[in-house]
Amino acid sequence: MSLKFGNAIIGDAIKGAFPVTDPASVFTKEVGIPNALKNFDSLPDSAFVRLPVVAALKACSAATVWRLVKRGDLPAPRKLSQRITAWNVGELRKALAA
Repeated sequence: MSLKFGNAIIGDAIKGAFPVTDPASVFTKEVGIPNALKNFDSLPDSAFVRLPVVAALKACSAATVWRLVKRGDLPAPRKLSQRITAWNVGELRKALAA
């Protein structure tokens, strides 16, 4: 199929410029399981984990994690630096066991 744009036919030019790919592969993003989540049971209580691990442990979204913190169902995270917030593993284990 060719589209006419002004005096140019662009459909065939576009087809030639881009290789044919499976449409499903264009939108598929493989997401790995974080090592901290895989090894959560073996982490020391003094370790820290970030938001994606906490969300996976609770099987919820990031927004829900923050709601649970606000409600007091999860411990508050610690600010490790200006841009890094993490939860203490020992505190998380106590909250998850309750």
